[in-house]
Amino acid sequence: MKKSLFTSLMLGVLISEPITAQTEASNPFGNALIPDMIADASIQEIDGTFYCYATTDGYGRGLETSGPPVVWKSKDFVHWSFDGTYFPSAAKEKYWAPSKVVPANDKYYIYPTINGYMYPAVADSPDGPFRLARGKDEFHKPFTTSTLLQTEDPGGIDAEVFIDDDGQAYVFWGRRHVAKLNKDMITVDSDIQMISTPRKEYSEGPIFFKRKGIYYYLYTIGGDEKYQYAYVMSKISPMGPFEFPKQDIISTTDYKKGVFGPGHGCVFSPEGTDDYYFAYLEFGRRSTNRQTYVNRLEFNEDGTIRPVELSLEGVGALRKVKQEKKIKVDTIYASSIAEPLHIKPMKDTLCRRTEYFVPAFAADGANGSRWMAADRDNQSWIVADLGTTRKVRRSEVYFVRPTAGHAYLLEGSNDGKVWKACGGYEDIRIQSPHTDAPGKKYRYLRIKISEGVKGIWEWNIY
Repeated sequence: MKKSLFTSLMLGVLISEPITAQTEASNPFGNALIPDMIADASIQEIDGTFYCYATTDGYGRGLETSGPPVVWKSKDFVHWSFDGTYFPSAAKEKYWAPSKVVPANDKYYIYPTINGYMYPAVADSPDGPFRLARGKDEFHKPFTTSTLLQTEDPGGIDAEVFIDDDGQAYVFWGRRHVAKLNKDMITVDSDIQMISTPRKEYSEGPIFFKRKGIYYYLYTIGGDEKYQYAYVMSKISPMGPFEFPKQDIISTTDYKKGVFGPGHGCVFSPEGTDDYYFAYLEFGRRSTNRQTYVNRLEFNEDGTIRPVELSLEGVGALRKVKQEKKIKVDTIYASSIAEPLHIKPMKDTLCRRTEYFVPAFAADGANGSRWMAADRDNQSWIVADLGTTRKVRRSEVYFVRPTAGHAYLLEGSNDGKVWKACGGYEDIRIQSPHTDAPGKKYRYLRIKISEGVKGIWEWNIY
């Protein structure tokens, strides 16, 4: 954080109690991929656009629920957005761990876990809207023909679908299961197998991909702060037999760097490259309050995978896209600041973090930090001082918990006293970012949040 920005914010915050507890505020969550809480990410590039399907976290009820299914999209892998839900009928269900989308039969298929069971869904576009591939969109009857697997096996979660070079599709899921998918992409072959691995702990979040003739099966062990990924590999078939590399753990908690519990994610390679990336959820703020990070995945000459050099700083842009020039915010202050959140370690663990919510975090360019207003704050506003009068072409704001929707007012001023409306709307809209085009000269911009969670991950002004 720039010193001038932080010093100015200390002078500008209007709260009713001392702020000394936050004068040494730091961001222990680094630069997350998405300015929101997501987990179990499935990332792929389709026709020059990166798609990220994931579990929507941050709804505060643990495993009981989730946020609605949204797909985050980006042209450069840095600037992400979503607009509405891609699976409307499942928006109020417990929607977890969607697979990547798979093109087949002139359609697109996706395999999420809904209310604890895997379902195949289909759409004409990777943007949706998706619907169940068979039957009505009813998610309370898990053993109808709408389900992917006709089994009561509780391991039937976390589908990962892979299509080999010969067109044969395979589906992998929790507890090391694998089976061939039939051409309808809905039913599975009766020969369901278990992949033999040297580590026998409970496993979920399978990842499967092929590189240079080698098949890789990645599986999780443990959980929470002690989440890990191990792998096996085969030069024969997606169903094995598999070789067991001596160094088979590729991601584990790095206490020195402060990266905890790298778990359920994916591996992807941008189109036309041999560059591979490993996306993973991180322990975050405990329970289902996680964010997703991406690091490079590298290989040895014999095809074995090197342990991932974990970092919360991200990998930056993967495609060059011309961007507008961002206006540097000179000072940022707010109506209030939420109390620091002390993340308590779990039993026999060492993860100790404190999250601060200072206004400067809304303009630091790091998706892992956020400004939050105090619970008692009925005004909930934040002001960006541009330092001098500038023409503001565009404002884009990433609110906290955007999948629940927001309404807000954007105002501009030249003296910080007289304000004029220049954006926002009264109705609640489910999207991120929320974009306005003032097209006028202002020194100050102010956002007043009227509906939705009173917080901002990032605020970009152009």
